[in-house]
Parts: sequence; structure tokens; C-alpha cells
Amino acid sequence: MTWLLLGAAIVSEVAGTMFLRASDGLRRKRWIPAIATAYVVSFGFLTLALARGMAVGVAYGVWAASGIALTAVIARVAFGEPLTRTMGAGIALVALGVLLVELGAASH
Repeated sequence: MTWLLLGAAIVSEVAGTMFLRASDGLRRKRWIPAIATAYVVSFGFLTLALARGMAVGVAYGVWAASGIALTAVIARVAFGEPLTRTMGAGIALVALGVLLVELGAASH
């Protein structure tokens, strides 16, 4: 259940970021309620995951890294933004770092 809560936090955070991009720097004001809602929901789910005992280092690491990777991929598909090999390598390094944090937490 804790990982599902974290997954919901990640999905809602990425949605908020995509809404932020769609708002064109908040010039399209109609996106503001969706942006605010998505970020509040994300922090709510993250809070619930932490309250159920997930380590903050693991939760934040997975949340942030997954958000980076999903945002880059979705921005490529939805907005035609670049996703270069170098960016892909960076995403892989971030994922490796999160894996190492998770393994370190599991061995404690």
C-alpha cells in the first residue's frame, strides 16, 4: 500500500508539472486550479506514504527521480521537447542513484 501511495504522489506531481507546462508560464490562467490541485494531492500522497513508515530518503528519492524521468518522457511526447541520449544517460544515473539509496536503506 505504501508504494501505491508513493506512485500516486509521483503521478500527481508529474501531472502538475505537465499542467504547468501547458499553462505557458501561467499565462493561461485556466490551468492554475489544476496545477495547484495536482501539487497538493501529490504532497498529500507523499505524506501518507511517509506516515505509513516509508523512509523519507527512499520516498523522496524515488519520487524525485521518477518525476524527472516521467516528466522528460511525457514532455517529449506531449510537447515535442528534446530527449537526447545525454539526457537519457542522466535519467539512468538518477535511477541508479535511487536504487543505491533503496539498497542502502534495505540493508540498514
